[in-house]
Amino acid sequence: MTTVEASVSVTTDRSAPSFVKQWKAVIGYGAIGLLSLFAFGFGTASGVSTSFAVSRPNDTIKLPHFSVPSQTTTITLSILLLALACFQVWAQRRKMRVGVWLPIVFAVVFMAALLTWAGAGRANTDMAITGLLVSGVFLAVPLVFGAMAGTLCERSGIVNIAIEGQLLGGAFLAAVVASVTHNAYLGMVAAPLAGALVGALLALFAVRYWVDQIVVGVVLNVLVIGITNFLYSTVLTGNRDLNQAGALIGAHGGVIMHSLPIPLLADIPIIGPVFFDQNALVYLMYAIVIVFQIMLFKSRWGLRVRAVGEHPMAADTVGIKVNRTRVRNTILGGAIAGLGGAFFTVASGLAFSKEMTAGKGYIALAAMILGRWNPKGALAAALLFGFADALRIQLGVVGSAIPSQFLAMLPYLATIFAVAGLVGRSRPPAAENIPYKK
Repeated sequence: MTTVEASVSVTTDRSAPSFVKQWKAVIGYGAIGLLSLFAFGFGTASGVSTSFAVSRPNDTIKLPHFSVPSQTTTITLSILLLALACFQVWAQRRKMRVGVWLPIVFAVVFMAALLTWAGAGRANTDMAITGLLVSGVFLAVPLVFGAMAGTLCERSGIVNIAIEGQLLGGAFLAAVVASVTHNAYLGMVAAPLAGALVGALLALFAVRYWVDQIVVGVVLNVLVIGITNFLYSTVLTGNRDLNQAGALIGAHGGVIMHSLPIPLLADIPIIGPVFFDQNALVYLMYAIVIVFQIMLFKSRWGLRVRAVGEHPMAADTVGIKVNRTRVRNTILGGAIAGLGGAFFTVASGLAFSKEMTAGKGYIALAAMILGRWNPKGALAAALLFGFADALRIQLGVVGSAIPSQFLAMLPYLATIFAVAGLVGRSRPPAAENIPYKK
């Protein structure tokens, strides 16, 4: 490792939290705790209970359902939230660094209070805990793939706003190939080709012609939306055999992407169904996150990629091909995002429809920012957004008083907060959106 590369490596891994960010956390924790106390605690009728279903009907090991007194539980959980906020104040005054456990515990307690309040007095409806978590992981799949694509591109200095178009292109090609071949797995294999094509166009204009990368990404999103809408209206609508749902593909003798339970692990209560009883695309997501985390921070290739994104001139002086690295990473990132697009069609058993990605590419960008351009951080942020989407569905099923339209806004509001930096300052790679001119 050269001196220049070592200095770049140290620069890219700076993550010391600021006290300003911690005071923002204190205010946020306190506000959420008070909201929970007055809205969920005092807003729940006394004398009613909330029922929770931990296991699903088809689970091998079934845990019993249980009920809790709604008002007492929500008040207790709200007080615990306020106690965690006070702990944050205490740690801040003593200038102590609080680990990641605090926001995780805070989020879990708040979700427990919300679910208890939402299910209060509904004797015939159980809050399905395991089903909620399984849906959260599954709905996070396109966000994880999109966040991995954005991380890979931006670590090399290319801003990939075109994730939305790459997801949509992958969904379209996966649906067409799966319908023609009657094989959902072939559709999943074809999906990265569409994303790689969009990535190649982004690399061409950003690296070769030095066009502003954000502008190019937005234009590519509009281009892919226009092309897929045109092909859907003129080709797919008139020929149903080119755009079949998963059930129809299976009826023609093809393969549907069923869940593939891992023996023994899938039988573990709660954890098993959530992580080890999913389809092939979810397992592939696990593998990609692990590989990228290791490759970016534990390999010479990852060091060179980060060097290109932080200080391309220094990287060039030690023999790293800056523009070639950026082109390769952008195309590879596009292919990964395209693979995530297969979630919307073949992995979900759905036919392609216009603009079916519904802005998930932009939420993936927010997950990347929240994860600080780190694969494992982006995974955690994407799971958070996926859980929010699953929570919206769950609360709609139980008939919650919260309007479903408001719940549907939550991932997009989180996107705005992440991009605006209100959840803490995040330093992007220094050379992103800056063309390298020798």
